[in-house]
Amino acid sequence: MKALRHLPNVITLLRLVAAPAAFWLIGVGEMAPAFWLFVIAAATDAVDGALARLTGAQSVIGSYLDALADKVLLVGIYLSLGLQGFLGVWLVSLVVGRDLLLIVFAAVLHFQGVQKKIEPLRISKVNTFVQILLAAVVLGHHGLGWFPAAAVGPLCGIVAVSTVLSAVAYLVAWWPRLLWWRE
Repeated sequence: MKALRHLPNVITLLRLVAAPAAFWLIGVGEMAPAFWLFVIAAATDAVDGALARLTGAQSVIGSYLDALADKVLLVGIYLSLGLQGFLGVWLVSLVVGRDLLLIVFAAVLHFQGVQKKIEPLRISKVNTFVQILLAAVVLGHHGLGWFPAAAVGPLCGIVAVSTVLSAVAYLVAWWPRLLWWRE
C-alpha cells in the first residue's frame, strides 16, 4: 500500500505531460488522436483523486498538482480549439479569464498564509465536467464525426453559465479572506 501513495501524483504528472501533446495534435489538425489523448488525460482527473482518497495519499502538493494539471489541460485545450476556430473567442476568453482569476486569488491567499490546500467548490467541479464535455464533443465531432455540430452551441452556453457561476462562487467564498488588511 505504501508504494501506491505516490501513484496519484504520478498520474497527475502524466496528465501534465499529455496536455502539450494534445495541444500539438489539435494544432496540426490531428483531431482524432487529440480526442483520445484528451479523453484519457481528462479521465485521469477522476482516477488520481479517487486513488488518493483510497490510499490515504491526499496531500497539499497533490492538491496543487491536480489543480495545475486541470488548468493546463483545460486552458490549453480551449486555447488550441479557439486558435483553430472551433470555439469562439468569447468562450475561450471567459474560460481562461476565470482560471487566471482563480490562480491570482489562490496565490494571494497562499502567500498571505490564509489558505494552504486547494478545495474545489461543487460548482467548480460541475464547471470542469461541462468544460471537459464540450471539449470532447468538439474534438469528437471534428476528429471522428461522432457528435452533431448542433450540440456545440448549447454546450457553449452551459459552459459559459457554469464558468460565470463558478467564478462568482469563488469570489463570494474567497473575498472575505482577501480582505486581510481590514482585520
